[in-house]
Amino acid sequence: MLGSTHGTLTTDFRARVEACGETPRTAVHSTTASSAREAGALDVSGRPLHADVPDLDRFFRPESVAVIGASDVEGRPNTGITRQLIAWAERVGARIHPVHPTRPTVFGLPCHASVADLPEQVDLAVLLVGDPLPVIEELAEAKVKFAVAFASGFAETGDAGAAAQARLAGAVRRSGLRLLGPNTNLNAFEEFRDDLEGPAIALITQSGHQGRPVYTLQELGIRLSHWAPTGNEADLETADFISYFSEQPEVGAIACYVEGLKDGRSFLLAADRAARNGIPVVAVKVGRTETGARMAASHTGKLTGADTVVDAAMRQFGVIRVDGLDELQDTAALLARARRPRAEGVVVYSISGGTGAHFSDLATEAGLTLPTLSPAKQDELHQWIPPYLNVANPVDNGGHPVGDWRGRKIIDAILADPAVGVLICPITGPFRPMSDKLAQDLVDAAEQTDKLICVVWGSPVGTEEAYRTTLLGSSRVATFRTFGNCITAVRAYLGHHRFTAAYRSPFEDAPRTPSPSYRKAQALMRPGQQLSEHAAKQLLRAYGIRVPREQLVTSAAAAVRAAGLVGYPVVMKASGPQLGHKTELGLVKIGLTSASQIRDAYRELTDIARYENVPLDGILVCQMVERGVEMVVGVTQDDLFGPTVTVGLGGVLVEVLHDAAVRVPPFGEDQARAMLTELRGHALLEGVRGAPPADVDALVEVVLRVQRMALELGDSLSELDINPLMVLPRGQGAVALDALAICR
Repeated sequence: MLGSTHGTLTTDFRARVEACGETPRTAVHSTTASSAREAGALDVSGRPLHADVPDLDRFFRPESVAVIGASDVEGRPNTGITRQLIAWAERVGARIHPVHPTRPTVFGLPCHASVADLPEQVDLAVLLVGDPLPVIEELAEAKVKFAVAFASGFAETGDAGAAAQARLAGAVRRSGLRLLGPNTNLNAFEEFRDDLEGPAIALITQSGHQGRPVYTLQELGIRLSHWAPTGNEADLETADFISYFSEQPEVGAIACYVEGLKDGRSFLLAADRAARNGIPVVAVKVGRTETGARMAASHTGKLTGADTVVDAAMRQFGVIRVDGLDELQDTAALLARARRPRAEGVVVYSISGGTGAHFSDLATEAGLTLPTLSPAKQDELHQWIPPYLNVANPVDNGGHPVGDWRGRKIIDAILADPAVGVLICPITGPFRPMSDKLAQDLVDAAEQTDKLICVVWGSPVGTEEAYRTTLLGSSRVATFRTFGNCITAVRAYLGHHRFTAAYRSPFEDAPRTPSPSYRKAQALMRPGQQLSEHAAKQLLRAYGIRVPREQLVTSAAAAVRAAGLVGYPVVMKASGPQLGHKTELGLVKIGLTSASQIRDAYRELTDIARYENVPLDGILVCQMVERGVEMVVGVTQDDLFGPTVTVGLGGVLVEVLHDAAVRVPPFGEDQARAMLTELRGHALLEGVRGAPPADVDALVEVVLRVQRMALELGDSLSELDINPLMVLPRGQGAVALDALAICR
């Protein structure tokens, strides 16, 4: 962990905000005003293009608080909650008003019989009642801004609970107030240490207990500024808090434990705002497995979404997904506090050659760049390190140099290399003559460099003075307990800054008005039906996607004439609105080179269709395209995110290898190209075994045109499958050989 902070990082973080010539607080209101100007911008399908940032200042720092159902009777749950809320109100400087119909006082404070009897308009109402629904209307009449509902028994319990939550959400919408919960807890009212400085972590959790490891980072000197326990999210949701936290000048990173997303679009808009503001979002998202998804739904009553889509969407908008709570705390702590990297090169420096080799293997496998130090730098290091030891990277000092003046010289020499942005020193176990001096040298060097220094303290004890005092007492050294967490955090740190440096919001270029292609496509749509291959290809043509020369015919004679016009050899396929996998039914004939073959094929295809009772709109006579890489490009509807675009290896390989990449529109050309590099079979596009490189530019263009189709047709296009899309050699384009489209 990074230890307690001093002035250095605070100044560095404030400079990030003040670079625009504004004080931190002014920057918040300026950005919020910008959000207001953005409000109302919609894309071509009528969806918002910018996150609505709620003004939650009065939620986290209210001036007055009403506690509905307050109690001071010992042994009752409401009593303990009331006591904690009174203490919290005192800390934040809020006036507190207990409300209970039968109590004149609560803990010595005047108690009011109802919301209508409150002596002033309150900012926040905390509902300690079993059914919050009847209270919502009273709060609306009293013009309360925010409410918190602790009650359970809603969507997490099943259909009846979901219906009750829907009624509650409807009442909240009509009231005009904002609600946290139901099924939430007291985490928003925890006591945060005010003696810590520097950028803070803002925490969002749907299960309060899962945030405890991050909250306890304060004991290691890591500052926390907010905790939002969102519960069932009948109103306020994870996305609202991401948007709000990303505007707060004290927040250096946002840590999330997410069980289910209420609305995928809102989440992406919030992540987009955080990315534009350069605020890292680190998330544990439950639902990687079927079991995890089922448990999450039973706990919060929301969809977890297809995990491959969730994973791709997070990556697309820069959300750093981690698996464990230990990774969440370590990664968020590093991202909140470390300065922007000066270089991406990582050097591993250790007392032991075995330790350095082990760590370097893991780091390289994880994708970190470990540059070989220059011969000149190696010669410099060999002034203090015996010549028989390796100093190319990893750097093995052999142990003895760290015990004297040479140790600091070695560290400074490594950090002086312009290719080095991160120095990682794994200290596998404490050996005081060496480890204590090494730890102190690293801390001292960190105070004088703007490069990141990480230490992995491998001792299972964790009570050593070098760890507890020297390392954790440093504001500049990032200290970890495991190799894996260090590598995960450093990879996320370098990746985040690389991502935000090049980030451009895809919503900026999202189409706002329909294209001429949309009007053509509308005439081809058949609500509730699957289009025939011929009709699906007409849909592709409408969006400028190339298909083979072909004709739809209804007689053998017409088929022969069509083959002459298309050009031999040809492919013949049955075309009908109920046909999916034609090959399995024998409804595709390839490589036909003569009129007699055409007539025989026509008769055989129509006979099979008649036998299988498959209605046809005709037989397609198609140009035969053989040379290229078979790909698949498609559109599916995700329950959370709406239309998604997929690209992968085509033909039967898509079913066998499942080698595909997904993006949620809108996205730009850079993301379309990134999809291709994610494929395990990407090398096929580059040309293998003498095959020429494929026309990747044409493939990217098809992906972008399919995306436009997905955006404009929205949920009226339930599914689109171009398979195969034959990507021809470079410069020759791409041709959609087959297509399936299902209208909703």
